[in-house]
Amino acid sequence: MSGLWARYNKLLDAQPLLTKASTSLAGFTLGDILAQNFVEEKTDKGYDVMRTIRLGTFGFLIHGTTGHYFYGMLDSKLPGTKPVTVATKVAIDQTLWNPIFGCMFFGYLNLMEGKSFQTYTNKLKADLPTAVMGSWAVWVPAHTVNFAFIPPSQRLLYINTIQIGYNIFLSFLGNKEVKPE
Repeated sequence: MSGLWARYNKLLDAQPLLTKASTSLAGFTLGDILAQNFVEEKTDKGYDVMRTIRLGTFGFLIHGTTGHYFYGMLDSKLPGTKPVTVATKVAIDQTLWNPIFGCMFFGYLNLMEGKSFQTYTNKLKADLPTAVMGSWAVWVPAHTVNFAFIPPSQRLLYINTIQIGYNIFLSFLGNKEVKPE
């Protein structure tokens, strides 16, 4: 296990963006696989491979890359682990980044499924508040630990580890049909 950890850290040093994007790919893919197989009711359609691909590519293309830059910026502007610094980072993450992330998540799925802009706005109205408030239950305590104890280079790996469970919720919410207005 220590060899795997050393290899991960070597990759993180050599190619941080690619490594973080890849861990996000794994986290979002695994979260959707778990959601479809163990959480959601089985349908006649069976397992939706394209859905898993959409979630995985969101992790790789959007979550891993934007997370790399956002958390890097946050750490550069607010260095340290004093309680007031940690609380400020958590507040910024949950009041600014969280809704932006939700818009990106629902927008990406909407785009990849070829849905209309009206469908996207209906989805935001119906499910963004649930996503944001649901996030608070998980990410306020998780990011308190993250910003206080996790080294900046390891933040996205830590987030992706927790994200696997949270992605079950996001996968369900992201794929829930919204009735047109």
